[in-house]
Amino acid sequence: MIDLNAMNREQMQQWVIGLLAEMFELNAAELTPQSNLYADLDIDSIDAVDLAVKLKQLTGKRLQPEVFKTIRTISDVVDALAGLAVEQAA
Repeated sequence: MIDLNAMNREQMQQWVIGLLAEMFELNAAELTPQSNLYADLDIDSIDAVDLAVKLKQLTGKRLQPEVFKTIRTISDVVDALAGLAVEQAA
């Protein structure tokens, strides 16, 4: 299980980039915080659900549907995870 509180934002971002590269066979070197999951990375809605499930498996925390719907970029994923870390710490 990944401890989100043990990571700073940069580490979390690198972890997300690595996860996306592994799950969707992407080149991690080409991924940036501004990469759009749908337009740039060609991730569809089924892939997005797979990502949410994988994040829950790895962190033990579930992204709320209203948060999940707002995710468009890698940076948005990191923001959502940072929000989970804050909830986890509380």
